[in-house]
Amino acid sequence: MARRTKQEAQATRQQLLEAAIRVFAEKGVSRTSLQDIAQRAGVSRGAIYWHFANKADLFDAMMESAVLPMEQALQQIGHVAGQDPLHELEGALLFSMRSIASDPRIRAIFEIATLKVEYVDELLTVKARYAASCADATREIKRSLQDASTHHGVLLRVPVAVAAQGLQAMMTGLVHTWILAPDSYALVEVSQAAIHSYLLGLGFVRPDSI
Repeated sequence: MARRTKQEAQATRQQLLEAAIRVFAEKGVSRTSLQDIAQRAGVSRGAIYWHFANKADLFDAMMESAVLPMEQALQQIGHVAGQDPLHELEGALLFSMRSIASDPRIRAIFEIATLKVEYVDELLTVKARYAASCADATREIKRSLQDASTHHGVLLRVPVAVAAQGLQAMMTGLVHTWILAPDSYALVEVSQAAIHSYLLGLGFVRPDSI
């Protein structure tokens, strides 16, 4: 019985997250109330507070469900002996782009985060979490570039911290631009070409395509 109750609670939490995505996408985050989400999910307002402290907590959980797999992909670089860290880095970055381009749920979450949220008032904590997530990704990219430069015997043409920040900013910019007009270009193909060009500019020989 306890196991079933736990499963039901988890199902309700997921139901609330999915309802939040739909309502945030329709109305924008600031204009969405917890009551709106509860009604869309078909549960009571109290059910939301059982799982989430407030709207910011719910929004943060929604973002984490999309971003966490991408963070984990970066964190796994260098953990398998014999792998080329440069190839792994490109693979992790393209995994993120493929996820956004091919998964409607993840795409909707990034569209909300890009176009339909104001990081003010109750969402300031979410802004801090998003900034921390970007900083974590940049650190992982920096680590990967350092490992790759050692692996390939390449002296980077700019400081590794600058190279990592630039690569992170480029990927973020590609996502944001694509979200504005998804039909304007193929996200994965353009990202792959941009990554290759960027790495070549740092001094690496063009890596094999993934």
